[in-house]
Amino acid sequence: MPLLIVACAVAVLIVLIVKCKLNTFVSLIVVSFLTALVLRIPVGDIPSTIETGIGGQLGHLAVIFGFGSMLGKLVSDSGGGHRIAMTLIRRFGQRHIQIAVVLAAFIVGFALFFEVGLVVLLPIIFVIARELDLPLMYLGIPMAITLNVAHAFLPPHPAPTAITETLGANMGHVLLYGVIVAVPTVIVAGPLFNMLLHRIKPGLYRRNVDIAVLGEFHEFDEDETPGFAISVLTSMMPVLLISVATICSFALPEGNAINQVIQFVGAPDAAMLLSMLFAVWSMGFARGRTMTEIAGSMTASVKQIAMMLLIIGGGGAFKQVLVDGGISDYVSNLFADINMPPLIAAWLVAAVLRLCLGSATVASLTAAGLVAPLMALSPVNPALMVLAVGAGSVIADHVNDAGFWMIKEYFGLTLKETFMSWTAATTVMSVTGLVSVLGLSLIV
Repeated sequence: MPLLIVACAVAVLIVLIVKCKLNTFVSLIVVSFLTALVLRIPVGDIPSTIETGIGGQLGHLAVIFGFGSMLGKLVSDSGGGHRIAMTLIRRFGQRHIQIAVVLAAFIVGFALFFEVGLVVLLPIIFVIARELDLPLMYLGIPMAITLNVAHAFLPPHPAPTAITETLGANMGHVLLYGVIVAVPTVIVAGPLFNMLLHRIKPGLYRRNVDIAVLGEFHEFDEDETPGFAISVLTSMMPVLLISVATICSFALPEGNAINQVIQFVGAPDAAMLLSMLFAVWSMGFARGRTMTEIAGSMTASVKQIAMMLLIIGGGGAFKQVLVDGGISDYVSNLFADINMPPLIAAWLVAAVLRLCLGSATVASLTAAGLVAPLMALSPVNPALMVLAVGAGSVIADHVNDAGFWMIKEYFGLTLKETFMSWTAATTVMSVTGLVSVLGLSLIV
């Protein structure tokens, strides 16, 4: 009966989002209230449960997302993403062009959300493909997969950051392990899958693709963009600060004064704040931009993530209803009875939700709330649980996700071709991510 309630709740959520076209945040809150009533949570307690879920989910995440979005927007508006891509492509040359594209997307992907990274990098990739007489898909698939891997596995992106909090994992560990898992995942689902697809379906790899669908975009001249080193440093600074703090937490004594300063600077909130302030200088004042222009970029970036924050809060409300209604404990006991490894269970739950809901973020948040109690049943590493959920949440991207339609339109594909290429590539990415997480679990 409890699983039937969850299934019905998810079905209603799908109908509201997909069929009724209701706003995702509103849909989550409506379903949360209805589910709470069905689970017989006292009517007077339902509002506080919803509020607790929203507040507990967002917390300081709003700070991380806000600063992260500002940093990414400053890098993008200054031409930093353009400089990173063009420099890597020149240095690697035509023979290793896919490696250059992957590295550029990986670096840019730390600072930009998937959709934003796609819009920033695609015009650059289009120009390179045209100059080298290569099909857009040859470079586009590895680029898009790399951006999606960063979006699924690596803080400060919304889903991994949010479920890190839900599952009680250390963000530094998630970041370090996420990079380790991302490398084989990108290689297999990007260049290797691209090579196989090219052999099986060469008709997908057309050279006369029109990207007018992107609309107007600013094509930077090389001399008006910041330097390569400062662009990379600005984009990667949150990663560097958090990673150094994590390494020092193992290498230095806990009470050491230097270590305490490093841990403060490397705490996610502080790291994002310092990185954003550095970007104000490196991508703003140092480029001759006025404070008004910088503030405009920062304001625009917050507008971009406002709905994402609400959706994350709505996901937290739904999760809290499932917890207070006893669903999490029921699912935990169920998986304990069938003896399924927690990492596989986490991936499976997230994958099913992703297929139904489309949104990787909503699938991750919901799955994390359901599988959190499983960690009490075995000594599984919380950071690996975060990555397993992330891997499951990006499986088989299809028609109920905006990313699917972006890939279709930007790459000039038919619906069938998008299924054959992008849906298949994200499935390979998800499965490879799970296998990589399981492999890493044998070591850490």
